[in-house]
Amino acid sequence: MIPIALTIAGSDSGGGAGIQADLRTFAFHRVHGTSALTCVTAQNTVGVNRVDALPAAAVVAQIDAVASDIGVQAAKTGMLLNAEIMEAVAAAVQQQDIHQLVVDPVMVSRAGVVLIDEVAIATLKTHLLPQALILTPNRYEAQILCGIKIQTLEDMQNAAQNIFDMGPKNVLVKGGGMSDTLLGIDVWFDGQQMETLKTETVATTNTHGTGCTLSAAIAANLALGKSPLAAAKAAKTYVTQALKYALDIGQGQGPVGHWFPLVSKAPEALGFSRLWS
Repeated sequence: MIPIALTIAGSDSGGGAGIQADLRTFAFHRVHGTSALTCVTAQNTVGVNRVDALPAAAVVAQIDAVASDIGVQAAKTGMLLNAEIMEAVAAAVQQQDIHQLVVDPVMVSRAGVVLIDEVAIATLKTHLLPQALILTPNRYEAQILCGIKIQTLEDMQNAAQNIFDMGPKNVLVKGGGMSDTLLGIDVWFDGQQMETLKTETVATTNTHGTGCTLSAAIAANLALGKSPLAAAKAAKTYVTQALKYALDIGQGQGPVGHWFPLVSKAPEALGFSRLWS
């Protein structure tokens, strides 16, 4: 069986995050990637200039078209943008019996900027969290979900436990927004096992798309048959490698480099060496 993964997310015109990052991640895991577009953004390495939501019915039609014909071994959600799309996606995922769902609750950027309104946040909690096999909030999203200010490792662990009680089967609180020794440390909780996940820290300012890439890599590894924790660990390793080959493009924050499996051995021969930061 050819593994199939579905991304339900927005488009990033700059190619660094959203479905563009997700589909690259699927491809480099040798997983066939399918997509359901939720919104179109006009953005680059500097920022987002415009966001246009698709009708909820159009999002559902994409999910149904993929699931009814090709099938879905695992799926991930990214930017869902509003409550109407969230409710529709939750219903479609349930109707299509998609069990291995990774929910990246795109509510707040790593810098702490809130991206969706209060109604959408409430809808996310009630409709999507209970369906998530794995939920991957960053520091600020975890704070909003559980109402705990997160500054220490113990705070991250308490947040993971509290968010677990909201319905997801596994919670991965990401530490990309933490500081000092906690930078990049993630906390995993599955209701019984609490584990701290850490890889080497990569010194680069070009980190656009790390959250999308991580959740997509988890979904890809689930589609490949890995357990939830093994999928999370493998995904974290993938993101770390992609950060090592982050692209120094544009005038702002460049994206992580998904090409590393191709160029890590001989980047000069492929003409890519000038891109790496």
